[in-house]
Amino acid sequence: MMEQKKEKTLAPEVDFSNAKEMAPYLEEPKAMYVGAPGKHGYLRLGFELDSTGKSILRDLDRRHPLIVQQELYFDEGMPEMPCVYILSSGGPNVDGDRYRQDITVKKDAFAWVSTGAATKLAEMRYNYSGLIQNIVLEDNAYLEFMPEPVIPCRHTRFISDTRLCVAETATVFYSEIFMGGRKYYKEGELFQYDILSVCSHGERPDGTQLFREKFVIDPTVEHPRNLGVMGHFDVFANVLVMTPKDMADAIYDKTNVFIDKKLAAGITRLPNDAGLLYKVLGMEPGPVKKMVRDFCSTVRQVVKGKPVPPEFPWR
Repeated sequence: MMEQKKEKTLAPEVDFSNAKEMAPYLEEPKAMYVGAPGKHGYLRLGFELDSTGKSILRDLDRRHPLIVQQELYFDEGMPEMPCVYILSSGGPNVDGDRYRQDITVKKDAFAWVSTGAATKLAEMRYNYSGLIQNIVLEDNAYLEFMPEPVIPCRHTRFISDTRLCVAETATVFYSEIFMGGRKYYKEGELFQYDILSVCSHGERPDGTQLFREKFVIDPTVEHPRNLGVMGHFDVFANVLVMTPKDMADAIYDKTNVFIDKKLAAGITRLPNDAGLLYKVLGMEPGPVKKMVRDFCSTVRQVVKGKPVPPEFPWR
């Protein structure tokens, strides 16, 4: 049975006032204001070992529309690992939504986190949707964060900031997959959003900054179809693996890189021996998701000595 704390605190503020790229999109929505109840989602997950050494979801705080019910144990490759799905009761993200997710994995604990479905970003007329994530791993902790793809509609405005605070002995597998849009909707909506701003940065528990990656995609300034950006590909996956250097070296050596007409994959090392950066481009989400999952299996084999099982056929 899941053990959890019942104490609730005020949902932290989600502030993107320093993001200059979002300055053109600050008009207050005509319906529900920015961060109104139901538009200011908050989620806090805390994993740790119980008295028997079992990894459990000990701490849970949730504010609509973000929902988590309890951990499950269905991973056949690592049946002792708690698995959690983040759900949303509010449908697609709309203008004025502000979300925050805080995930902590305590010493020696481990977990897998995903979303129940793709994150859909609705057409926006007045403001933007923003997400802040804080992911903290203590000594020897292990986390696989593998959400379903993000799908931006026409005139979407979206910004995210993800902080990875990871102990030197811990491992985090953090992935994000971005669709170019609703490819098969009417005449298609590929790369017709207004702006996507995505930032991820890593640090140690003592505050030492390790790396920072940020990409701002504004199709009116530089179209994603340009050579060296997306080219003819429609789907983009970005994976950060923070892990000890010896494990990063082993993962790097086991990872194949290639490019063909339907898929491309590449890997590089993060600064300051922080880990690895892995990227995949593809035409459809299914093959890209499989590439990310296969790479995760490589990471898990090196770190935990266990494989990632095949994905459920309905996912």
